[in-house]
Amino acid sequence: MEQFDKLFEIAKRKASFDESNTWSNGSETYLAEIKSEVDEVIEEIPRARKCYLEDELGDVLWDYLNVLTALEKELGIDTKAVLLRACRKYEERVSGIEIGEKWSDIKEQQKIALAIEHDSNL
Repeated sequence: MEQFDKLFEIAKRKASFDESNTWSNGSETYLAEIKSEVDEVIEEIPRARKCYLEDELGDVLWDYLNVLTALEKELGIDTKAVLLRACRKYEERVSGIEIGEKWSDIKEQQKIALAIEHDSNL
């Protein structure tokens, strides 16, 4: 987790630089980059070149962290809340399948809970 935090701090530093550059279009720039990097991961998998694959996966992670940083500024997204939601969501799903529940049923229950949460915040 320490390395994740370090990489995220580097992404935050870069965000300051990006704000003053015309090539950056905030989160849109990084979302497009994620798509490109995922394609590179897909291309690399059959080649079985571990170091290249790790490098491409790192690029996906890098661009994802940049999206989080940009959306934090653009829309007020709380990156800690994103991580907490992901942990809670997948803990529920994995715990559920471990006791015999269906992934799709858990997912549907979570969608309903999210809709209720959204509606209560209106």
